[in-house]
Amino acid sequence: MNRLGQFFRTSLLGGVVVVLPVALLIFLVKWVFDLTTNAIQPLTNIFVSEQSHFIKEFFADMFVLGLIVMACFVVGVFVKTTLGMWVYHYIETNFLKKAPGYSLIKETVLQFLGNKKSPFSSVALVQLFSNDTMATAFITDTHEDGSSTVFVPTGPNPTSGN
Repeated sequence: MNRLGQFFRTSLLGGVVVVLPVALLIFLVKWVFDLTTNAIQPLTNIFVSEQSHFIKEFFADMFVLGLIVMACFVVGVFVKTTLGMWVYHYIETNFLKKAPGYSLIKETVLQFLGNKKSPFSSVALVQLFSNDTMATAFITDTHEDGSSTVFVPTGPNPTSGN
C-alpha cells in the first residue's frame, strides 16, 4: 500500500512539474495579449463596427499592432538621420530623463534587445586568497589602470556572491 501511495504522489508531482510551467506560460501570454489589446482598444474601435464579431475584432487588433510596428519603424528611420538624432537627444535630455523611472526602463529595454553589453558577459579566473586557489568570476567593470572589478558568484544560488 505504501508503494502505491508513493507512486501516486510522485506521478502527481511529476505531472505538476510538467503542466504548471506550460499553464503559467499560457496565462502569461494571455495576460500580455489582453493587456496589449486593452491598450490599443481605442484605435481598434475605429476599424470595428458595433455589430462585428470576435474574429473581426481580432483582425482589427492585428492591423492596429501592425500600424504600431510600422510607426516604430518610421521613427527608427527618422532617428538615424542627423535631424532625427538631434530631435531625439533634445527631447530625451530636456523631458524624458527628468521623468522618474525613464532611465531604468530604457536601460532594461536596451539590455533585453542586446544593444548594450551585459555586465556579466566577460569571464575571468581570479586568485582570491594568497594560495593557488582560483575562482571563476564575471568582469563587471574595467578601469583605466588595467584593473577590473569582478563578481564571484557563490553556491547554491549564483545570484549571490562577492
